[in-house]
This record gives sequence, C-alpha cells and structure tokens, in this order.
Amino acid sequence: MRIVGIRRNGGPVEVASLSPDGTEVAVLAPLEDFWADARGRLSREPAGETVAATAVTFVPPVLPGARVICIGLNYLKHAAEGSFAGKDLPPYPTLFARWTQSLTVGGAPVPVPSGEDGLDWEGEVVAYVGAPLADAGPEQALDAVVGYSAFNDITSRRAQKLTSQWILGKNGDHSGPLGPMVPAAEVGDLRDGLRVRTRVNGEVVQDGSTDEMVYTVGDTLSLISRTFTVRPGDLLATGTPAGVGYARTPPWLLQPGDVVEVEIDRLGTLRNPIVGNDARLPGA
Repeated sequence: MRIVGIRRNGGPVEVASLSPDGTEVAVLAPLEDFWADARGRLSREPAGETVAATAVTFVPPVLPGARVICIGLNYLKHAAEGSFAGKDLPPYPTLFARWTQSLTVGGAPVPVPSGEDGLDWEGEVVAYVGAPLADAGPEQALDAVVGYSAFNDITSRRAQKLTSQWILGKNGDHSGPLGPMVPAAEVGDLRDGLRVRTRVNGEVVQDGSTDEMVYTVGDTLSLISRTFTVRPGDLLATGTPAGVGYARTPPWLLQPGDVVEVEIDRLGTLRNPIVGNDARLPGA
C-alpha cells in the first residue's frame, strides 16, 4: 500500500491509496480524519471513491500543524565527511526542524534559491508517528510509527552555514520532497537495514543502509517525547548516509536541469528536477 495526499479541484487535502500502477487513487479519508486514527484507516480497505490519478493534484499527506523533526549526522561515515570530520560523536542526536511549507512530492520542481551556488542532496527515510508520545520508552515510541517514506532533505548549504542553527538552509521553497508513505508493517524494522541510494542524472552519489544509523527511530522519538508530546501526524527524518555534494573535492551541487532521485528498499523511488530561482511561486 502506498499512501498519498491529494486535492480534487482545489478542494481540501484528502488521504488516498495509490494503485500499484500509479493510475488511480482510492480515497481513505479527509486529512484530519486520517491522522485521528491512522492505524485504523490503514488496516481497512478503502471505502471512498476511486478516481484517476490524472484528475487530482498530489500533495504531502501531512497536517499543516505537524512537526517535521530531522536528525543530523546520523550515519558514521556522513559525520566523518565535510565540516564535521574529526569531531567526536555527540551522545545525543543533533536535531533541527523543517516547516511543513517546505515539503513537496515526487516530480515537483525544486528551485535553487538566489545566492546559492546550487543545492545539496540528502536521501533518507522519514517516519510518520500515528499515536501521542509523552515520556515514552524506545519500544513504545517505535510502535507508534505507522509508516515510512523516501525523503530528500535538499539543502541550501550557503544559507545553512550563515548561522550556527541549520533551519535557514533546510527550509527552501519545495526543498523537502516526500515519496508515498508505506505502512510500517510492510517496511519492517529499519535496524534490519534498508538500502538508501541517491542518484544525480543517473549517477549514484549515495549508497548506504539504515542499519548504519547511530540514533535509532525509537530512541530518538523517546528522547524527544521527554521534552514535548509527539503528536499523530508528526514526522521524523532519520538522517542521510555519506556522499553529500558539498563534502566532495571539488564540491558538487545540484544545478537547474539536474534530476535527483532517492531510491529506498520497500519505499520506492523519489525523483525531482532542479530548476532556476525564477520558478519560485509568489507566496511559496
């Protein structure tokens, strides 16, 4: 099952199941209703209308008020490349935030902001939380995850390095493409290892496995839940393997005309074109 967000004729966001061939969507529920009982909705056959994929606009199946919490430096080889080479691994994960407005879907163009020499790729897995978590243990936190999707944490490196906080460089317009969500029961435990590959114009630039993660999904959500309640619909981006562009000699960044793909076992392939800054929409 592949779960997507859709709009019909400019209406409200609904959550739907995408057919195996990608030609149809079966409506599951309005967005808010889905996240009020995500596990239950995923366990039932779609009862809503089935419509052609060409008749809808695909959007992330994400609540406007969701928190998008991201782990930085979560793969040992990635932590050892670039600006953080030679530094000790911190005892707790480096966490930063994205706003939901930065998210988009596969196929959507990603613009290079003005002032950037290009954009950097970061292929990774996102986990979706389906139950409230407050002072949760790691296993309880992991059990609350209802699905996973491929994600590209596309980064504006110049903006990221302007300040000690990373948020500016991580929230460019349409810079967070998400693939369809696959139910957790179909994915299994990330600790068993899913291959994560990123390609630029067909060339593999990242090739890692989720069993290389330093900070696991359960441990990280447990840690977060000790400070604030994690709510249904919140997302956890789990970090990227080694191979990012800025750490190369010479640096290699995404330019208008490039196509970047993230392929993850059991989650599919996420593909996005890079475009110029003039493609940014007013009010994006």
